Amino acid sequence: MTTASMGKRGRKRVHIKCRRCGRVSFHRRKGYCAACGFGRSRKLRRYNWINKKKNRN
Repeated sequence: MTTASMGKRGRKRVHIKCRRCGRVSFHRRKGYCAACGFGRSRKLRRYNWINKKKNRN
């Protein structure tokens, strides 16, 4: 592939709307949602570092 043809690569939609969470983060080729984990796990993808910690002092 030449440099000129590399610019034609980024035209397809990589992420589509997720059936479970409704966000546009379901990766078509990988087959799972980056936001909720649908397609990879039955459990909802959830981490503590996503939410900002409350300052308790």
